Amino acid sequence: MQIAILIYDRLTALDAVGPYEVLSRLPDAELTFVAQEPGQKRTDTGRLALLADASLAELPHPDVVLVPGGPGQAALMEDGPVHEWLRAAHETSTWTTSVCTGSLILAAAGLLAGRRATTHWRALDELRRLGVEAVEERVVFDGKLVTAAGVSAGIDMALALAAKIAGEQVAQAIQLGIEYDPQPPFDAGSPRKAPAAIVEAVRAHSRFESVPA
Repeated sequence: MQIAILIYDRLTALDAVGPYEVLSRLPDAELTFVAQEPGQKRTDTGRLALLADASLAELPHPDVVLVPGGPGQAALMEDGPVHEWLRAAHETSTWTTSVCTGSLILAAAGLLAGRRATTHWRALDELRRLGVEAVEERVVFDGKLVTAAGVSAGIDMALALAAKIAGEQVAQAIQLGIEYDPQPPFDAGSPRKAPAAIVEAVRAHSRFESVPA
């Protein structure tokens, strides 16, 4: 089973690496980081790089497509080679997925028109403007399209997808193997729970400058 994770400069690391940790443990998984051009892609902090081992052209028909988000998503909203690859790959994929603002890229490529999907809470309005039925849910399945909310939700999405692909026992074994047992020290993981001052501070944070406030 070929799994292609699209990477690009200024993506958010956990958007890609969280699902990677889950999906790479599926039986017979062949997981590849792909990019328009192979090579290192710097994440949004600038301190970490991921390596694309293959170009888009080298992996035209993966079984699973995953598009992470991050500030670099803004540079991939115009139609071009990435959108062309996504549309062609989606025609034959078993699953087409995204994490965080990666769903904006899928929407810009025309793959989410009229579909239910989610994204980072700061980008929900932008997703709606792209003709998507944007919903405030952590993981959304709509046919073979699967979208996750912001960053850490990619792990939840990957586990849910693993259950669809290989069964719940395999997914649970992967969850146990990576000891994914969230017990956060604060109940501030969504704008509905976090203190108002924290919500406003995150809205203004430069790391999310590509996402409308």
